[in-house]
Amino acid sequence: MIASVSVAQVTLHNAMLHAHKYRVGQTVLYTSSPISRPGASGYYKVVKLLPSDGDDYQYRIKNPGEAFERVAKESQLEVEH
Repeated sequence: MIASVSVAQVTLHNAMLHAHKYRVGQTVLYTSSPISRPGASGYYKVVKLLPSDGDDYQYRIKNPGEAFERVAKESQLEVEH
């Protein structure tokens, strides 16, 4: 027997597979690119979830010691240990 699957079910399944890894309020370790600003690496709080740039989800992050926020790719972030 072949089961039918709706487009909505497939869309939901794909969204769950490709969801943001981190959540707003979570503390993450940010590793900056050695080309851009190597001194910016450290612990940051996720402020906002941003859409994918095509390859990677993006996040707005904030370090308590800085007056501004940064945008980081998911591949630049790790869970706080």
